[in-house]
Amino acid sequence: MIKNYLLLFFSLLFFACNSGKERQKDQNGFVKVKNSAFEIDGKPYYYLGTNFWYGMNLGSKGAGGDRERLIRELDRLSAMGVRNLRVVAGSEGPDTEPWRMLPSLQTAPGKYNQDVVEGLDFLLNEMKKRDMKAVMCLNDFWPWSGGMGQYLVWAGAADSIPYPPPHPNGDWGKYAEFTAKFYSNQKAVETFNKHIEFIINRINSVSKVAYKDDPTIMAWELANEPRGVNNIPDFLKWVDATAGLIKSLDQNHLVTTGSEGKTSDDVASGTNLKNDHSSKYIDYTTMHIWVQNWNFYDPKRPDKTYQPSVDYALNYIKEHVEIAKKLNKPLVLEEFGISRDLNSHEATSQTSIRDKYYARIFEEVFIRANKKDNELAGVNFWAWAGEGRPRVPEGFWKAGDDFIGDPPHEAQGWYSVYDTDSSTINVIKTYTEKMDKIGKK
Repeated sequence: MIKNYLLLFFSLLFFACNSGKERQKDQNGFVKVKNSAFEIDGKPYYYLGTNFWYGMNLGSKGAGGDRERLIRELDRLSAMGVRNLRVVAGSEGPDTEPWRMLPSLQTAPGKYNQDVVEGLDFLLNEMKKRDMKAVMCLNDFWPWSGGMGQYLVWAGAADSIPYPPPHPNGDWGKYAEFTAKFYSNQKAVETFNKHIEFIINRINSVSKVAYKDDPTIMAWELANEPRGVNNIPDFLKWVDATAGLIKSLDQNHLVTTGSEGKTSDDVASGTNLKNDHSSKYIDYTTMHIWVQNWNFYDPKRPDKTYQPSVDYALNYIKEHVEIAKKLNKPLVLEEFGISRDLNSHEATSQTSIRDKYYARIFEEVFIRANKKDNELAGVNFWAWAGEGRPRVPEGFWKAGDDFIGDPPHEAQGWYSVYDTDSSTINVIKTYTEKMDKIGKK
């Protein structure tokens, strides 16, 4: 009888120890998907974050870097409750090209600026200290970080990129048609795949943790706003193959597309939320809303265009929620923004319309995130500028200027949120608290 009790005791002890190990194994801090929502270590994860695309450049010890400013910016964001940052993890040279964030991460195929690489290391390590999560954007359909167009030039598909505006005689349509050839160009895709392998397998020089093992990273994003345009079949094959490659290298992290969703013209853009996120390797869906860029909102006529723009945005969200439900995947609004009053690009100008718009969009996200069926999982506003200021408001960025929320090809001061925008910051703080409470219920 005693032997039986001892056998039972040691069996229970063995079970308790091993189940404890299993629980400890599961408590690793990685963001996971469950029931069309996010969770971390079994607890719900909802967030209000921002776009902080220039973070790795700010973290550099070389040209363009300012680690002390980076630390201050992360502290400000943390104090606001912002703990999810969408950042660039792939920019391409050469640094002599126009309209680019500089210096680039990858200066030539397979060659990297070590200061910028280590700037990304530093950024992730500082984010870890503040319990922040990073969405790592690996490529770009647009040229302001080099992106797919540069990969095509490297592959010998053209001598130069047919840049869109503000380049002289630039044409958005011609640029998009050119860039969409990326998905069919084996050499360009292979060069990008090598970058994916480089980043995912990198050992952080500060934390000594491999990126693929770092829970600070929430997700790998294939590209910023990838569009199929006139090459949809190869685009969808590329999404599936690239997401599959990432999963083969890294089983810890989520993967998403970085897509805008249907956009204002899904026929020309060649985007479709359902098709673009149907791959089994894509964990969650994304959408972007740009009522001003898409010509619904006119800041010079807010009395006539503001409410129709809000109605459009809310309907856009509703449409994408229904599609994401059918896919049974979380949905994130990872880009939206609006200009300061009367389209002023001055840092001291009023933000009454923006504050109202932010509050309405955040409220819609909160309401839908708070539903039982988890209709929305997160939101990132565009974009945090912090203490940075334009050299020339409404001018264009040049190397040596402050990094702010507006990328180099866009008028500086357009959508940036500054550290002195107290009313906008109050709106953000109100809704970071509300989103956090969903996870604590």
